[in-house]
Amino acid sequence: MVRKPASMYRRITGQAFTRREYMGGVPASRLNQFDMGNASGEFPITLTLKVKNRVQIRHTALEAGRIAANKMLSSQAGSANYYLKVRTYPHCVLRENKLATGAGADRVSSGMRSAFGKNVSTAARLERDQAILTVSVTPEKANVAKTALWKASMKFPSPCYVEIEKGQEYMR
Repeated sequence: MVRKPASMYRRITGQAFTRREYMGGVPASRLNQFDMGNASGEFPITLTLKVKNRVQIRHTALEAGRIAANKMLSSQAGSANYYLKVRTYPHCVLRENKLATGAGADRVSSGMRSAFGKNVSTAARLERDQAILTVSVTPEKANVAKTALWKASMKFPSPCYVEIEKGQEYMR
């Protein structure tokens, strides 16, 4: 069956479906690394990527944003000059009612009867102004970090903005 577009799951509707012990199997999350770079370093500047709207972000989009930011930071700043942390976890399970298609589908498919759906993916529910990614960097690489967070924001379904949490005096 074809996976439905992520735009179907962007809006937060209904109650969160999170109790995995009651579900018959949940697909594994693609997001498996939450801390990248130099975790033990002391960095004077901290930048955070935040969402503007209330939104649901699938685990594949979170992984794509993490990869985009980490790739740029590791290549242009060097792995010793930054620390990237993913601040959300995709704990809400998304369901999809798969319908049969093709010849004779009207006889095979039971339509909307028992349309609870099967578990297909996971997503993180974010409120307005909630953090997705946080980067701590040295003052020389602050502009690289800002650009990396902007590139990561292109992977998410909501408009995002970068907030300087610490080290405003170092920014040019």
